[in-house]
Amino acid sequence: MKLKLLGNKILIEPASVADKIGSIFLPENAKEKPLEGKVAMLGMGKVNKEGVRYTFEVKVGDKVLVGKYAGTEIKIDGKLFNLVHADDILAVLE
Repeated sequence: MKLKLLGNKILIEPASVADKIGSIFLPENAKEKPLEGKVAMLGMGKVNKEGVRYTFEVKVGDKVLVGKYAGTEIKIDGKLFNLVHADDILAVLE
């Protein structure tokens, strides 16, 4: 599937979530949504009233921290991604 992001959207590949705590295996619905992820794709950027396109503060490959309830989960070629607005990114992890 080909994907073209519009505006100030960012596609994030979430960090993996632990399958178990201690010796207890967690079902899918009991796992917390990951807050960390890696930027996989950037949109074109938002355009202001003067026609100037804003640049993103992150780049592809950056490890980022996003809000707990931010974005929309989507599947692309069997892989899970999180589609967020640029404003939903809280920090870049170094």
